[in-house]
Amino acid sequence: MTAPRLDLDQLLKLRLVVARFGEMDLAKWWNTKGQLGRLGAAALRRGFPRTHYFAQARSVFAVAAHRCADHFDAPKSVTLWHLTEEIEEEFDARWEHWLDQAASFTPFFEKLAAAQGMDLRALLRAFEIVSERQVEASSRLRRSAETRAVLLPGVFAATDDEVAQLALGFACGEETKLAVPYARMGDA
Repeated sequence: MTAPRLDLDQLLKLRLVVARFGEMDLAKWWNTKGQLGRLGAAALRRGFPRTHYFAQARSVFAVAAHRCADHFDAPKSVTLWHLTEEIEEEFDARWEHWLDQAASFTPFFEKLAAAQGMDLRALLRAFEIVSERQVEASSRLRRSAETRAVLLPGVFAATDDEVAQLALGFACGEETKLAVPYARMGDA
C-alpha cells in the first residue's frame, strides 16, 4: 500500500501565503518588502511578462527558506520550506506545469498582492487553503521555551494536514518575532 500523494497545488498556495505574510511590509520575518505584492509585480512584469508571479514567488521562497534555516534548523526535521527530498523533487517537477498554467493563477496572485492584516490563520482561511478544523488544531500549537520554534506533535508522515499545520504554525510567531514550525522525521 502506497502513501497518498501530497497535494502540491495546496503546498504551493500555503507557501505563497506564508511567504507574503512574512515580508517586511507585514510580519517582518524575512528581508523582502512587497516582493509578492504590487511592487514586486511591477518590478518583474517587464522582464517576465507571462511568469513574473512565479519569479516573485521563487525569490521570496528562497529568502524565507534561508531565514528560517538561519533562525532554527533542527536535525532530522522538516519545515514548510524544507520537506522531504522526495516531496521537494515532486514540487520542483510540478513548477513547469504551474508555469504553463500561469494565467489561471493570476486571480490568486492579485489577491495575495493585496493581503493585509496580522492574522495569518484568517488569511489562510480567506484563501480557502486550510479548513476550520485545521485552524482549530493549530490553536493548540505552542512556541518553544526559547520562542524560536513550534514543534508539531508526532512524526512527519507527509500528509496534507501536516503541511497545513506547518503553515499555520507560523501564526505562533509575532510581528518581527519569527517562530519556525517544524516536525520530526522518523528514523529511516
